[in-house]
Amino acid sequence: QVQFVESGGGLVQPGGSLRLSCAASESIFSINAMGWYRQALGKQRVLVATITVGGITNYADSVKGRFAISRDNAKNTMYLQMNSLKSEDTAVYHCNLLHPRDDYWGQGTQVTVSS
Repeated sequence: QVQFVESGGGLVQPGGSLRLSCAASESIFSINAMGWYRQALGKQRVLVATITVGGITNYADSVKGRFAISRDNAKNTMYLQMNSLKSEDTAVYHCNLLHPRDDYWGQGTQVTVSS
């Protein structure tokens, strides 16, 4: 069973940047489209960024132009570069397949944007 471990979250001021990492327990990024998701307190989990096997990326309107998804297949790691962070970006961030599997959800990494 694949396991994802997210890291890189923390407390950052508005306008700041963070780089999240998603480490997979096996080689999966080269054969699956992937996504970064986030869940704010009291809200449903939403998809914010995706990357296909071919490297095509897509973003939710709320993060377009500020976030960048990438991956390193050799390291079994996916990234989310987040710039110009806003308070509304505060959430727990998770990675999973583009068509997520319930048994693949990890603990996520908390991102808090606050002054």
